[in-house]
Amino acid sequence: MRDIVYHEVEMNETYDPTMRLIHAWDSIRVPIIVPLLRFAVYICIGMSIMLFIERVYMAIVIACVKCLGKKRYTKYQLDAIKEDLEKNKNYPKVLVQIPMFNEKEVYKLSIGSVSALSWPSDRLIVQVLDDSTNEVLRTMVELECRKWIEKGVNVKYETRNNRNGYKAGALREGLKKHYVEDCEFVIIFDADFQPEEDFLWRTIPYLLENPELGLVQARWKFVNADECLMTRLQEMSLDYHFSVEQEVGSSTCSFFGFNGTAGVWRMRAINDAGGWKDRTTVEDMDLAVRASLKGWKFLFVGDLAVKNELPSTFKAYRYQQHRWSCGPANLFRKMFKEIIIYLSIFVFWILFENVMSLHRSKAAIIGLLEANRVNEWVVTEKLGNTMKQKHNAKASKRPRSRTGERYSALSTAEFRKSLHNKNKPIRYPRTTHVHR
Repeated sequence: MRDIVYHEVEMNETYDPTMRLIHAWDSIRVPIIVPLLRFAVYICIGMSIMLFIERVYMAIVIACVKCLGKKRYTKYQLDAIKEDLEKNKNYPKVLVQIPMFNEKEVYKLSIGSVSALSWPSDRLIVQVLDDSTNEVLRTMVELECRKWIEKGVNVKYETRNNRNGYKAGALREGLKKHYVEDCEFVIIFDADFQPEEDFLWRTIPYLLENPELGLVQARWKFVNADECLMTRLQEMSLDYHFSVEQEVGSSTCSFFGFNGTAGVWRMRAINDAGGWKDRTTVEDMDLAVRASLKGWKFLFVGDLAVKNELPSTFKAYRYQQHRWSCGPANLFRKMFKEIIIYLSIFVFWILFENVMSLHRSKAAIIGLLEANRVNEWVVTEKLGNTMKQKHNAKASKRPRSRTGERYSALSTAEFRKSLHNKNKPIRYPRTTHVHR
């Protein structure tokens, strides 16, 4: 009788789906699941240690900067450069680009602020790149541009029949215009940014004095930071980004990313890096990484702030964070080989910069897997609170000494001559000093 009962119990366990699932789970838990979880824990511990070391390093650098009272950009003599420009009237030609898409509430602010920049009018071009799909709004933006044209500002209103490449596509098309060919520098302002009149005088001289600089980045100042708790939290996070992360990168002459706006690029640096690319939704980081790999240096000017607006709704903020997190992960996937070849620190920077929340983690996975939302672009909502063509041969950034070139050229000529007459000794010419 007892054997019959045991037999029935065994039969019930065999055919019960729940028991079969339990047995299947037990069979894979120890040999498969546990090792995977242990490996994930080790990765998290390693990431935490690296993040801690990075924070300690940045704290030490910032403490040194504060104690010494000297920041990298303070060593430049801006006043002397300004006086020299005004004396010789040798102003470089500057292009200012304002990309926008259905920016009804803020387009007047940005166009007006940029048009009021202090710089010789014949050496300044304001390029409004309007990708708006609302025809009425396009007309309004064009009328605003005409208003400033009548005041003597060289404003160019440019539109496209499509949004190919989104912001990167608009910036790339803008640099292809014939009137941009002799521009030395290009400044980018998003539609909600309002620079002060002296912005160019406080950025261009850095690039003029140091030919190795490819980018001068200003910080942001938020006009609606006190609107709600979410904007206040965003301000705290971004202030840390500017005051610590970018200040450390600039002070140590290391890499830091272009923020996509409120920055001045040397046109030659953009061309040398391959121009704007629309392969990800973080075209600013893409360009900055490629330019840095080419050897260009960046400078952050912490005492120069440009007013702009923070997303004040959770929906707008969520879309923005998705783009800022999905894009870097996708860029890392596409530039992995290039980064590894140059043995740079960007691997660490790209991997751990944005993995801070559940939504960001989700976006990073989408970027790595190239899922259906990988190239989603949603313009950050605002409420109104307040290429030059590629050269056939790329120019060298670091010219060789004329003396060295003369010595090398003549020595090579003498060497070839000696090949025809082995009996005669090779005579190397004396080097002469070239006074510059």
